[in-house]
Amino acid sequence: MVQSKPWQSYRQVATQTASPGQLVLMLYDGAIRFLECARTGFGLDDPAEFNQTINNNILRAQAIVNELDTVLNMEAGGPFADKLRALYRYMDARLQEANAQKQEAGVVEVIRHITTLRDAWAEMLRSNSITPQAVGALSAAC
Repeated sequence: MVQSKPWQSYRQVATQTASPGQLVLMLYDGAIRFLECARTGFGLDDPAEFNQTINNNILRAQAIVNELDTVLNMEAGGPFADKLRALYRYMDARLQEANAQKQEAGVVEVIRHITTLRDAWAEMLRSNSITPQAVGALSAAC
C-alpha cells in the first residue's frame, strides 16, 4: 500500500515517539509556523483570502497556545507554571484582538514571545538542564 501523505505519517510517528520536552518544542514550532502563515495574509489583496488566511492561522496558533496552557500542572510547577499561564493567556488575548481587528502588530508580538520561549526550551533540552519546576509544570502532558 502506497502512503499518499508520507509527511503526515512521519509527523504522526514523530509525535508518538517524542519525549514530553520534545512535544513542547514541537508545539512552539507549530504555533510560530501558523503565526508566520497568518502574517502572509496581511499582504494579500483579495479580501476573502486576506481574512481567511489570517483567521484560520491565528485560530490554529491559539489552539496550540491554549493546549500549552491547559496541560500545565499548576501544583508541581509552582511559580513557573503561574507565570507561564499568565503569559499564555496574554498571548491568547493578543491573538484574539489581532484577529478581530486584523492588525499584524499583535501577531508579531506573540511570535516574539513564543520564539523566546521556544529558544529557551530548546536550550534546556540541549543542555539537559530542565528544572524540576519546568518538568513539574508539564507533567500533566506526559
